[in-house]
Amino acid sequence: MADHSQMKLGRRAIRRDGRTLRLGAYLRPQLPAPPPRVDWTRGLAQWGMMLNDQLGDCTIAGCAHAVQLWSANTGAEVTLTDATVEQYYERWDGYNPADPEHTDNGGIELDVLKRWRKEGLAGHALLAFVDPRVSSLVEIRQSIALFGGVYIGLDLPLTARTQEVWEVVAEGGAEAEKGSWGGHCVFVVGYDEKGFTCITWGALKTMTVAFWRAYCDEAHTLLGADWIAAKAAPSGFDQQQLLADLRAIA
Repeated sequence: MADHSQMKLGRRAIRRDGRTLRLGAYLRPQLPAPPPRVDWTRGLAQWGMMLNDQLGDCTIAGCAHAVQLWSANTGAEVTLTDATVEQYYERWDGYNPADPEHTDNGGIELDVLKRWRKEGLAGHALLAFVDPRVSSLVEIRQSIALFGGVYIGLDLPLTARTQEVWEVVAEGGAEAEKGSWGGHCVFVVGYDEKGFTCITWGALKTMTVAFWRAYCDEAHTLLGADWIAAKAAPSGFDQQQLLADLRAIA
């Protein structure tokens, strides 16, 4: 039995911005349906804790895992050091190592992504981010298939602490209630007909489709410069229009 009870979470309440672009607006009719299954993990099993067992820095760990996965699929794998992860947790989420009691408060995904796009992350640029509909498994799967993953927020139940596979616990009572454990950010790197695979706490974790529908409440498609430079622009995705729209609102 898994035991994540000592792990940290750290995704704070969702912040919305009416200017955030929507993935569905750039998916054209000629875009093929997403493949039935995708796995970008390249057989890697260990992904680094990124300090998320000590700090509520999951919003930064999720970004670091995105860089790690993109680099593993486009060249030589890049793993950001713990010191680098902590530095960005300080810069983007307000953590102060001299006062962890009052400043280890996690982060807001939207704020983190805006900072990444403006400042870069240890030399890795984020060209843009757009939001797929959490309820649309087609848009979520397109995000993973086309752009090497999707950065999401989960409102985890207490039942998730001891599950090998995250799944909905029928008749789970208060411990199965959405958010009874807390908010968590992960980077999702694959899927099949049964569910999704994410990176969290240094390892791969699968969740069922039912779990996704019950507890996922935030999702962002990331257009990483490293990924885009190495992959041809997908036919049926209007990347040029997206970047033009982004410039108009930046």
